[in-house]
Amino acid sequence: MKKVQISLILYGQSLFLINLQPMRILHTSDWHLGQHFMGKSREPEHQAFIRWLLATVNENSVDAILIAGDIFDTGTPPSYARTLYNRFIVDLQKTCCQQLIIVGGNHDSVSTLNESKDLLACLNTHVVGGVTENPQDQIVVLKNHQGEPGAVVCAIPFIRPRDVLESQAGDSDTDKQQALQNAIAGHYQTVFKLACDKNLPTIATGHLTTVGGQMTESVRDIYIGTLSAFPASAFPPADYIALGHLHRAQKVSDQAHIRYSGSPIPLSFDETSARKQVVLVDLEPNAAPTITELEVPTFRPLKSLKGSLETLQQALAQINDDSSLTTWLELEVSTDDYLTDLQKPIQTMLEDRNLEVLRVRRKREINRAALQSESKETLDELDVAEVFTRRLNDEDLDEQRTATLRQAFDEILASLDEPDDDNKTAEPESKKELMV
Repeated sequence: MKKVQISLILYGQSLFLINLQPMRILHTSDWHLGQHFMGKSREPEHQAFIRWLLATVNENSVDAILIAGDIFDTGTPPSYARTLYNRFIVDLQKTCCQQLIIVGGNHDSVSTLNESKDLLACLNTHVVGGVTENPQDQIVVLKNHQGEPGAVVCAIPFIRPRDVLESQAGDSDTDKQQALQNAIAGHYQTVFKLACDKNLPTIATGHLTTVGGQMTESVRDIYIGTLSAFPASAFPPADYIALGHLHRAQKVSDQAHIRYSGSPIPLSFDETSARKQVVLVDLEPNAAPTITELEVPTFRPLKSLKGSLETLQQALAQINDDSSLTTWLELEVSTDDYLTDLQKPIQTMLEDRNLEVLRVRRKREINRAALQSESKETLDELDVAEVFTRRLNDEDLDEQRTATLRQAFDEILASLDEPDDDNKTAEPESKKELMV
């Protein structure tokens, strides 16, 4: 329930009671609508999350929602992902919350998000797909329940280097990193100064990696070869900074007002142990924000199990599989048997269970025998980074040459993942699987 402030104001001989309610913002990010997880659609989970979110908005009297990037998983989202997106915006207008701000992330296509922004503006939705030429376009004033201005948002999306920086010939990697950091910080300061003119509580958004941020395997580097992470000290002094990109919910540099909401559903098996959440932020003038974490229910369980066939059978027997959605499993088996010989016993363990194995791995031992055994693996078990690493390890190269090749490979992989706003043809499935 919202905190209510009562102010007594005397005009002449009359005493007025004014009910001043703080602005309540809900911060979320990294929905990745349209994600294919090892060939599986996440549509049922996203549908369940959106239903939960709409109910949560009413239960908590939310004034506005901020989505801090990566609303979609690819620059050319499938039709059902677009339908989920549009239907959510329409259904939000039926709740107590009729203000929505969406900023683009590194997975989003600027043109895809911006193509409908004028239409969505009629539904109280402000979309900032990418950095705009006029910084004023990234300023959004939010209204409270009384219809008065209650907060101002610096709606800053994922900043691509080309948006704020011109490359200089001859710059070292250190020079490029510092130049990009300064350019991003400068953009924040420019937009923040415009927001300060409103004399309202301020919120800034962002979609980037910060220094000390905890990564998961479903998060990729954004600024390959240049800026690895953005320092918290370079953010402007906003009352709250709503970040996206890292899928694990966390505070930045132990500062409660700078935080990632995290993704609402686990996007990789190493996220299954982390609690998923959205963040409620109460803002009022001349006071620190009140921040409340709301746990998101688990709509589809994901489990990662390790051990011998015997211990795995025991672990599987203990899993509660009465969820409405099938539990997805990742198994790492410690055995001398070839992987092809493991399929039958594993399938036997899963009979009449609401369980499905998406990935089976063998325990990797760092010795020659293990390397020989790994030759029995299929490419389906490995991602492209693992294939490249193993091929690189076969070569007799010095450390500098190895590091150069790794960086070049990462840059190529990142360029494949980045949405191409000039080419909106459908992407092949092989490329989709590279995007995490």
